[in-house]
Amino acid sequence: MRNRFDRQLEQLNNELIEMGNLVEHAIQSAVTALVKQDVDQAKAAIEFDQEVDRQERDIEALCMKLLLQQQPVARDLRLISAALKMITDMERIGDQAADISEITIFLAKEKYVSDLSLMNQMAMETILMVTHSVEAFVQKDLNLAKSVIDHDDVVDKLFDDIKQQLIELIQKNVANSEQAADLLMVAKYLERIGDHATNIAEWVIYSITGVHESLNDSKVV
Repeated sequence: MRNRFDRQLEQLNNELIEMGNLVEHAIQSAVTALVKQDVDQAKAAIEFDQEVDRQERDIEALCMKLLLQQQPVARDLRLISAALKMITDMERIGDQAADISEITIFLAKEKYVSDLSLMNQMAMETILMVTHSVEAFVQKDLNLAKSVIDHDDVVDKLFDDIKQQLIELIQKNVANSEQAADLLMVAKYLERIGDHATNIAEWVIYSITGVHESLNDSKVV
């Protein structure tokens, strides 16, 4: 019975890795579409969110099977509970990547008022956080989970830099304000993705230690 349970836990790990890969691709695709002003890629990124949603449902069903058909001990129960929390955050990351693509489509015919190199860098840092948070869960790596939480400061700093850059553009020319507001929203979505990755890392820590202490000051939605 335990061997079967362990195989199902391994399946859970594999499906979480797959969902992590999906949301990483969603972020990358959305930001690449933004930088290149590629409407077709932006539309594909929006449709890709449906695959993320499907994966969430599959993992949720597997977790419920493990809870109902097996008799998990406390450590396993924490792991399954953490997985259920993690997929909610990953699903929201997929939603926010789709939101970025919606803005890309809206701005497709406009010349950008700002260089997007910082935005692209911010996206890369959030992808790194998502990747490491899932790896920490699979490898049960407490230090890696903590490093994800610490790395959120890097993303927050990039958000502040982008915000300041856009404010200065508006101050120079008020005609830049509408597009600057849209680009600031993109940066805000990326900041939220970083917060969701932090949430995932916090649940990883809970799955290992049994202690969950949220380090985010406000609820991330």
